[in-house]
Amino acid sequence: MPIRNRLSLVAAILVLAAAPLLAVRGDDSQRKSKNGHAEGEIAGVKVAVDYGRPVAGGREIWGALVPYDKVWRTGADEATTISFDKNVVIEGKPLAAGTYSLFTIPGRERWAVIFNKTAAQWGAYKYDAAQDALRVEVAPAAHEAVDTLTFAVNGRKVVLTWGTVAVEFRVAAGR
Repeated sequence: MPIRNRLSLVAAILVLAAAPLLAVRGDDSQRKSKNGHAEGEIAGVKVAVDYGRPVAGGREIWGALVPYDKVWRTGADEATTISFDKNVVIEGKPLAAGTYSLFTIPGRERWAVIFNKTAAQWGAYKYDAAQDALRVEVAPAAHEAVDTLTFAVNGRKVVLTWGTVAVEFRVAAGR
């Protein structure tokens, strides 16, 4: 293989290997919303969520701080990211292994959970629906009050809790 082709191959491999690092959150020492990280394994798939942890601090969250029916970064500061080391099935729909930004559209009765191919982005300011890899709908559930946004990889699902709401989506191994 000619050297030019080998260099191109090496450069492509380095770019692909570095892609997940682009989504890593920066230093949070000067931030109000500290960094959060949740990880676990579901059906042999490593799942990791990196997010900003806003604090309610007595504020009304749903329908106020976070409006209903609008795209939300699902955290604070940088867009929340979620990574799967293998192909998965989310709420019955396939999603390829990789790192995605995780957006939601909160609603009173249903939430859209969005896996967007542009992992490294700030908030939802440049959210582009054309880059969505997958959208699923789930129902929010009542939950005892949680002041700081929290994600957990729990059993066979990923769970977001904040305020008096919990939102979860099922994850299974894909093909």
